[in-house]
Amino acid sequence: MALSADRNTQSRPGDCFSYPVLTGVTLYAGALVVLDANGYAKPGVTATGLIAVGRAEERVSNTGASGSVSVLVRRGVYQYKNSAGADEITQANVGDDGYIVDDETVAKTDGTATRSVVGKVMAVDPGGVWVRLGI
Repeated sequence: MALSADRNTQSRPGDCFSYPVLTGVTLYAGALVVLDANGYAKPGVTATGLIAVGRAEERVSNTGASGSVSVLVRRGVYQYKNSAGADEITQANVGDDGYIVDDETVAKTDGTATRSVVGKVMAVDPGGVWVRLGI
């Protein structure tokens, strides 16, 4: 039913969220974090169906069941390693989607439909590729 009076809608800053971690996974601070099909956080890997949510703000190791620990993740624009060869991101790719290779590397292509989108390529410099991460 639509509002008919003022509502105290709860809020929180939108750049940090905590996600439950997949069993058997170690996430290192600074890693590119993705959610799998079940919504569990894990390091970025070459696979389809992953959702890039941001950068790990802490090191977390889950030796228990999936979801028994959580990781703090921040969305934003971060610099990761550039892929090489035909998958190297160049200045011409700024504004395009980048693709996840691993938890510290991004590529220009989806690797023949084997990689998930990491986010938008914002800049390229000698240090790597700046990508916007987060949902």
